[in-house]
Amino acid sequence: MVKESTKKVFRLHGWRVDRAVHYYIYFLFYDIYVKVALYATKAIVALFSRLEATKYVPKFIFDRYHAKVLSRSDVTKILNLEETVALGHDTTGRIVPFKYANKIVLREPTHLAVMDCPCKKELKDPCQPLASCIAVGRPVVDFWMEHCQRHHVRRISKEEALEIIDQHRRSGHINQAFFKVATGGSMGVICNCCPKCCVSMRATSLAQRIKGAENISMYAPSGYTTLHDAGKCKLCGECVKACNFGAVEIVNGERVYHPEKCYGCELCVENCPNGALELVLEEGGLLPLDMDLLREKLG
Repeated sequence: MVKESTKKVFRLHGWRVDRAVHYYIYFLFYDIYVKVALYATKAIVALFSRLEATKYVPKFIFDRYHAKVLSRSDVTKILNLEETVALGHDTTGRIVPFKYANKIVLREPTHLAVMDCPCKKELKDPCQPLASCIAVGRPVVDFWMEHCQRHHVRRISKEEALEIIDQHRRSGHINQAFFKVATGGSMGVICNCCPKCCVSMRATSLAQRIKGAENISMYAPSGYTTLHDAGKCKLCGECVKACNFGAVEIVNGERVYHPEKCYGCELCVENCPNGALELVLEEGGLLPLDMDLLREKLG
């Protein structure tokens, strides 16, 4: 008998039955799916990295499956939502600069669930805890609860979700909201990611080895940058340790910031013991997934 959450998935996709089937396979075999995706990327890079035409392969994939980096404040606002948010396709690319999966839609966001990270399950010695992928809203939560018990899925409160977020941020993980064509082109999952475990971060690093794809990325910057107060800075190097993107370094006794490498994740701000860093909107950059700001800008 077809489960109710499966029916909802097919209704969500309408005539695109292929995408509904993709959705079903994607979450049902989450860990296998990401493992195959990573090894396929490795094979492409190993065999064709010097062929510039190969750059269109990661672009094709990344336009359909990707993420948006979130600040701690952005995550909090998403998890505190009380009603459905539907801001439609980001046709301007001002929030999610990808071609297909870019709808800011969260249906009944008070429904939350967590399950084991498929990226971590692919590793022999992953970061702990494994339970780090958070579903926000229906139909994702319903589908997980009915189909994904082998990933140890369970419903959680927003307080539990924030504790999971903070636990991972304390150990150097960034937060990403994932978008995928097969899940209706919209977000619905917030992950806690690090370069060691996250397949999207590892795949991006691999894809950038392809000729002509050096600047491609599976994840979009948050829309923030950092301000540095040299008067408060003690050159302790904690911001360098916290950054997963190599955006900060200390050279010859001076702090050097590379804004083009910064994704605005806020970890450096949180880890600065001297309060020398502040997270601010990046002028002329992408809009962050700040729900208050998006309502103001996009209605």
